[in-house]
Amino acid sequence: MFEAVLFDLDGTLADTAPDLGESVNILLLEEGRLQIPLETLRPFTSQGVRGLLKAAFSIDVAHSAYERLSQRFLAIYAERLCHATRLFDEIPELLDALEQMSLTWGIVTNKRMRFTDPLVELLQLTPRTTCVVSGDTTAEAKPSPLPILHACQLLNCRPERTLYVGDDRRDIVAGNAAGCKTVAVSYGYLGDSGPLHTWGADLIIDRPSELAEYLARHAGPK
Repeated sequence: MFEAVLFDLDGTLADTAPDLGESVNILLLEEGRLQIPLETLRPFTSQGVRGLLKAAFSIDVAHSAYERLSQRFLAIYAERLCHATRLFDEIPELLDALEQMSLTWGIVTNKRMRFTDPLVELLQLTPRTTCVVSGDTTAEAKPSPLPILHACQLLNCRPERTLYVGDDRRDIVAGNAAGCKTVAVSYGYLGDSGPLHTWGADLIIDRPSELAEYLARHAGPK
């Protein structure tokens, strides 16, 4: 029986790829480079600025231009946080179902707080979610278990009775390390983390409604 459900944000609750991809393409234009189709960029969205700059510019954090390009990318993205970002289909109904089951839910993301908090508000989730843990809330970000354990403390729930839901291998690694049950979503961005079935998740779902059905069978009182 579960006491709480924690969600990754990008690629799990919300489709943020259109705004992140457009921000990358604006940066590419500024740098005199050709734009890249969104579908090419989409798998790297859950990996944040590092993944997107690697996809667009073939650079990593050790590259001399990385800091300049990352700061410019973040500045562009800050201006378009929720132009085309939307909750995935069936997520509103899933959240309704959690609340009807009296299940506490929260968000644990590697997105920086300066972006997470306004985006959660723009998506009209602020009044509903009971905690938001960002990538810079704790000393380490996922795949460290620290952010998830911090969220469990905030919610006063036991990790072993908490479900963590994500679309990247590091989500599953972090959730498993925290002692939670884990769910991988096939509808997310998935990145370059290899086949979904190799991540070690306790459950794989293709649609949010499948999670609602699963929880209806396993939810229980604290």
